Amino acid sequence: MESESEAKLDGETASDSESRAETAPLPTSVDDTPEVLNRALSNLSSRWKNWWVRGILTLAMIAFFFIIIYLGPMVLMMIVMCVQIKCFHEIITIGYNVYHSYDLPWFRTLSWYFLLCVNYFFYGETVTDYFFTLVQREEPLRILSKYHRFISFALYLTGFCMFVLSLVKKHYRLQFYMFGWTHVTLLIVVTQSHLVIHNLFEGMIWFIVPISCVICNDIMAYMFGFFFGRTPLIKLSPKKTWEGFIGGFFATVVFGLLLSYVMSGYRCFVCPVEYNNDTNSFTVDCEPSDLFRLQEYNIPGVIQSAIGWKTVRMYPFQIHSIALSTFASLIGPFGGFFASGFKRAFKIKDFANTIPGHGGIMDRFDCQYLMATFVNVYIASFIRGPNPSKLIQQFLTLRPDQQLHIFNTLKSHLTDKGILTSALEDE
Repeated sequence: MESESEAKLDGETASDSESRAETAPLPTSVDDTPEVLNRALSNLSSRWKNWWVRGILTLAMIAFFFIIIYLGPMVLMMIVMCVQIKCFHEIITIGYNVYHSYDLPWFRTLSWYFLLCVNYFFYGETVTDYFFTLVQREEPLRILSKYHRFISFALYLTGFCMFVLSLVKKHYRLQFYMFGWTHVTLLIVVTQSHLVIHNLFEGMIWFIVPISCVICNDIMAYMFGFFFGRTPLIKLSPKKTWEGFIGGFFATVVFGLLLSYVMSGYRCFVCPVEYNNDTNSFTVDCEPSDLFRLQEYNIPGVIQSAIGWKTVRMYPFQIHSIALSTFASLIGPFGGFFASGFKRAFKIKDFANTIPGHGGIMDRFDCQYLMATFVNVYIASFIRGPNPSKLIQQFLTLRPDQQLHIFNTLKSHLTDKGILTSALEDE
């Protein structure tokens, strides 16, 4: 009995927390549709009005997407950073509104502090990896790079100590709930945003095609569901239908093949994004790999009889695009279902009202984050090989005796294999 009474004094029970969370006032969704659209569509039913609003604003977002692609890799990285911050803000705001009545000390301050720490760690790792020569050239950057992980840990540890000092006797349990809330949000949003940027450095095509496939699937699933949808797909999202799910899949695979064919012919899309130390800018120029060279493939006999072709010329990347579009269509939507379950748990329609007809930024990127992780794993597993330029960069930072040791080892290895002797004879 004493332990139970002490538990109630030291911190509220889980049932107390949940009951108060249930009754905590959350901001209700409001109609943020621009007045111009409201007047123009006033004679339509709510179903068709929503269709036109979503359609018009979808086209506007696609146009914005084309503009930022045209502006180049640096702008894309800045946009990814802004999207990450907005998504984090939307999720943390939900937590703050749910438990606002508790007046938890330092909750939002610490949440943003941890966001800063995690971004410092991830972006510091990226800078060290992709801007190696610049970092080695500038003394302050070289010192920050050398002790980067220690500084990152020290920053996180400071936040951890601040959290412990902020604990209040009657709110222990809730404060630990929110501590976990913040860290899960960081895992979902920041970590996967970091992977998006890594995909971008592999080549713009690895950034654009996956994102475009998710957008295409979202649009086509909505269109097929709107016009042909009859069979509910999942209870978490009552408006999703099997017709939309299947129609979106086939449309996305075709779209992925066509988009990949177009983009594979341009170096600006297929070449890795690299930093040029001479011009202090990003460059996208290289000799395209075999992945982006047209090759001839034999068509299976069963299909030959149907279409009358024996061979087809296509880029090998198009085959990979089938895997990307399949994931975007079949697994990607589960990111949206996960977000739907989260919103239902807190009885909200959208994460925010940022985009009329679409909800918040997180509502648009719930599938994109899952897709980014898949693309990063896919590249690491099936595409990426050893990077000679990075090996040379690391080699040049070694001491002279270490460089000489590696040189002699490599020379001996190449001589034993007969490569070095052949090269000298050719000269």
